[in-house]
Amino acid sequence: MEPAAQNIRLIKGAYWLIKLRWLATAAVGIGTYFSSNVLDITLQDWALYSIAVLLLLYNTAVLLLLKHFTKSNRDVSDFRQDAGVKKIINFQISADLLILTVLLHFSGGIENPLAFYFIFHMIIASILLSVVESYLQATFAVSLFGLLILLEYLHIIPHYCLQGFVVRCLYRDGLYVLGTYFVFTTALYLAVYMTSYIATMLRQAEQAYREANVLLREKDRIKDEYVLRVTHDIKGHLAAIQSCLDVVTNELVGSLNEKQAGFINRAHSRTRKLTNFVRTLLKLTQMRLSDKLVMDFFSLKDTIDNAVTAVETKAEDKLITDRKSTRLNSSHIPLSRMPSSA
Repeated sequence: MEPAAQNIRLIKGAYWLIKLRWLATAAVGIGTYFSSNVLDITLQDWALYSIAVLLLLYNTAVLLLLKHFTKSNRDVSDFRQDAGVKKIINFQISADLLILTVLLHFSGGIENPLAFYFIFHMIIASILLSVVESYLQATFAVSLFGLLILLEYLHIIPHYCLQGFVVRCLYRDGLYVLGTYFVFTTALYLAVYMTSYIATMLRQAEQAYREANVLLREKDRIKDEYVLRVTHDIKGHLAAIQSCLDVVTNELVGSLNEKQAGFINRAHSRTRKLTNFVRTLLKLTQMRLSDKLVMDFFSLKDTIDNAVTAVETKAEDKLITDRKSTRLNSSHIPLSRMPSSA
């Protein structure tokens, strides 16, 4: 993939993560209020609201950092910008995983089904990052979640049970913990595998289309250069023919009869029009090769005159001189040949 296109895709992805995080910040605040006050689920409200504020401040800082980075590195084809944007995206995803782990700790830990929101981060990582980086992010997520449930299981850190959502606390149930962690781990790695495979196929197809487009542009350039050379040669031959006809028209017109003079004038007119056409074609080909558009005034009157002249010339070639068509008069048809009205 071309560096410029790759960098643009990464920059858009980084801003996309920021937009999603604004939604996540609002969801944490609204979800905490709704769960505590409407569903009557026991939560650590102060901690969850603090996480929402932390997300707000953190997302603002990332947005300012990304804007500063893209402003100071305007050359999107620079490979250093590609590496820099990838670092910002990796940092965002890693920080999101860490914040999500803390959020789970204060909202039920392994009892909270929001743990499977880790999968969304794996999908995003697989789309924006390389395959190796995606698997590293999956390993980081699995390690964070495993460390959380292990520390809660060993009572090294407190467990906040989701009373009102689960019948009993499950963080000490070994079979449930192992089963959930196994499904969680396999789901994350499968998500990375499938998304990375699809993303890789799409990138390869995009690269193939880009290469085909480059090849078509090269062929188009070669064609334009060929047309330019041929047109230039034709223009030279037409200029020689027109010069000869100019001599005949200006110096020998008196020694020619009317029919000969007519043919000479028609040939001279056609040669002049063809020369103008070749000159225009030459100009258009030069514009295509230089990728520069040249603006000029357009004369509608000249266009109409040229069209009328071309039609008149064709009419003269076919010996059409009268515009009136002969029509049969029904009164001249014998009555015996008139169709019956029956």
